[in-house]
Amino acid sequence: MKLTSKLIIAFLLVSLLSIGIIAAFTRAATNREFNKFINNQYQAELMEELVNYYQEHQTWDGVKESLRRFNNNQPGPRKNHQPYYSISDTAGKVIIAGSDHYPGEIISRQSLNTGIKIQVENETVGILLLDNGPDRDPMQIEFLHRINNFIFLSAVGTIILSFILGAILSRTITRPIRELTSATREMASGKLGQQVPVRSSDEIGELASSFNKMNDDLARSFNLRKQMTADIAHELRTPLSLIIGHAEAVNDGVLPPSRENFEIIREEANRLEQLVNDLRILSLADAGELTLNIQAVDINKLLSDIQTLYLHQFNQKRITLKLELAPATLEATLDPVRITQVLTNILNNALRYTPEDGQVVIAASLKNNFIEIAVQDSGPGVNPEEAGHLFDRFYRSDESRTRDSEAGGSGLGLAIAKSIIEMHNGRIWAESEKGKGLKVVIQLPASK
Repeated sequence: MKLTSKLIIAFLLVSLLSIGIIAAFTRAATNREFNKFINNQYQAELMEELVNYYQEHQTWDGVKESLRRFNNNQPGPRKNHQPYYSISDTAGKVIIAGSDHYPGEIISRQSLNTGIKIQVENETVGILLLDNGPDRDPMQIEFLHRINNFIFLSAVGTIILSFILGAILSRTITRPIRELTSATREMASGKLGQQVPVRSSDEIGELASSFNKMNDDLARSFNLRKQMTADIAHELRTPLSLIIGHAEAVNDGVLPPSRENFEIIREEANRLEQLVNDLRILSLADAGELTLNIQAVDINKLLSDIQTLYLHQFNQKRITLKLELAPATLEATLDPVRITQVLTNILNNALRYTPEDGQVVIAASLKNNFIEIAVQDSGPGVNPEEAGHLFDRFYRSDESRTRDSEAGGSGLGLAIAKSIIEMHNGRIWAESEKGKGLKVVIQLPASK
């Protein structure tokens, strides 16, 4: 059974139960209040008749004959028979006997207390004891019958209205679910990027929003995977083509087996090995299997060691490598080998793109319990929009440069750096403007 049908049945059952209870209580209350109204009216008329009689005669003698006319005017099958009441004097002796008493009976004090005092000029002259009250006449019965029919028809109409509203509400509630189901089927068939309209801000609306975000993420991930596969094939093809081409040329005698030709093959093999190693590191990071040797590290000392490592290479290109350490000791809990790998990738890029007589500055500082390491070069820089993509895999801001050029690389260095920094619960980003150099900022939690 579909959810819509279940909801309609649930609405209908709740409506039937509620309306049935309301109709039953309404009918019982109507009958009770109507009987109360008839009895009160009968009591008021009878009391008026009795008071008038006693005021006129100052005795109860002959009251039975006087009340016979009153009884004949009352409804019900007991006309001209026993009345619906009994009357006693103040001593409790029954003067007029109804169905529950007999003439001359002495009423107990407890029963007298439940009776109604007949007062004339503020003096009690008798006690009125009501029985079950008068029977209903045909007009009263017809009135109650019409009232009960109206209650029944109202209940039926309400049930029909509840069924219609239940059907509308059920379809309204299940509409987003049907849309989600349809979109899920489309996703299962390989059609990613499906979106469902968010029609409310309740739990179902949140579910639709989460589904749309999940679908966007899956589509983006799928497209990135496809692009990455194409990029990997391209990156592997370039060194492989050079290796195979030079090897076949040497083998066929087209190129001499010289040191220079073998050096080209060796360089491309090294580049291919580096690319495979980078891909392996990325795959381990994506799977959460990249091991970290966490320990307390002095950031100032780590940066000093890295400057010493790179100082010779920068001097060869006549580029100044400047180090600006924090005045106080900066200590962080991290893997020094992996962080060194991150800074190595960043400095390699700075070394490639910074022109001669340029400058690269490594600066460390403490900001809000976070250690910031910034690497600023004086290279050509990139547009702010391009800076946001520098950590994408195989992204290159200058497509004119090829991987086998001097400035080329695997295109994975900054992607690896981002994965490693995120494994340390940190952040990494780039800030740049065209012609004003590039600044890469690393933010790591400081040790407490």
